[in-house]
Amino acid sequence: MAETVRRLFELEPGDQSDFFVLLVAKDKGTTRDGKPYYRVTLRDPQRTVTAMIWNDAGWFDDFDQTWRPGQFFKIRGRYLENKYGSQIEIEQIRPTKEEDSADGFDQSDFFETSRRDPGQMFDELIEIAAEIEETPLRELVTSILKENEEPLLKWPAASKNHHAFSGGFLEHVLSVTRTAIYLADKYQQEYPALKPPLSKDLMIAGAILHDIGKLQELSHMPPVTNYTPSGKLIGHILLGRDMVRDAGKEIENLNPETLLRLEHIIVSHQNLPEWGSPIAPHTPEALLVHYADDIDAKFQMMAGALSEMPSDDDPFTSRSNPLRRTIFRGFAESD
Repeated sequence: MAETVRRLFELEPGDQSDFFVLLVAKDKGTTRDGKPYYRVTLRDPQRTVTAMIWNDAGWFDDFDQTWRPGQFFKIRGRYLENKYGSQIEIEQIRPTKEEDSADGFDQSDFFETSRRDPGQMFDELIEIAAEIEETPLRELVTSILKENEEPLLKWPAASKNHHAFSGGFLEHVLSVTRTAIYLADKYQQEYPALKPPLSKDLMIAGAILHDIGKLQELSHMPPVTNYTPSGKLIGHILLGRDMVRDAGKEIENLNPETLLRLEHIIVSHQNLPEWGSPIAPHTPEALLVHYADDIDAKFQMMAGALSEMPSDDDPFTSRSNPLRRTIFRGFAESD
């Protein structure tokens, strides 16, 4: 029997303990012999795990009828790592109670937020958008940002994997935009005779708006982020293209080719069909925005893996991260 309450992210494979978690998602399935089950996703501030809830479990009916994502629970269970990732074998489970605060439970611990102030990041994006020299394009980008200021201040960049926290959208988009500006300046200098010239204006606009469809793809009620029906059925790439196309109708003298090139950046920014893009980048601006986006997402995944508590003196992280690989921390320093 577990004697103390520990944090989920502190557990090592095989450890049994009591701990607090947030129910993030529950997906119902059916076994080959027709019996229902749930595959649930649980997390604490630094680790996400899955657990199987079989129909003969004493709490199956609660998951089926009462318990919903966004609720907090106290669990007694065993932590495991295998080819399916990080998992928990649940022995006992119940919703948290007020008296659990005596054991260290605090809901605010589960509300991950950006390292930076969202208001400052938003203002910085507005300032960058003001640098776009082509007036109609500048008006298009600025109007979309200002019309969506309220959700932008709190939206995550994803439901999981990278920047999946309040303010993560702005943190990611601002970082991508800075990288895009650097790449635009670099390659304008490297290829001054490029025909047509590399457009820094388009790269700024594309970087700022490449993920704008996520405002419609995701619903965000901290600490839970879910997909909307349109997010599941259409996805943020096409939703974003439509948002930009609709906003473009209200902008006077917007060059049709400029709008087309901007739409192409949005629909191609994930590069491959298996990543969600219907078409690969076919313009220099789209190619560079894709790589600016990709490197920022991948680096944040790696930084997140390195931020997890190390297990003993293991020089590598576990594979239970979005990159699905061990990350080399380095050798522990001896005393």
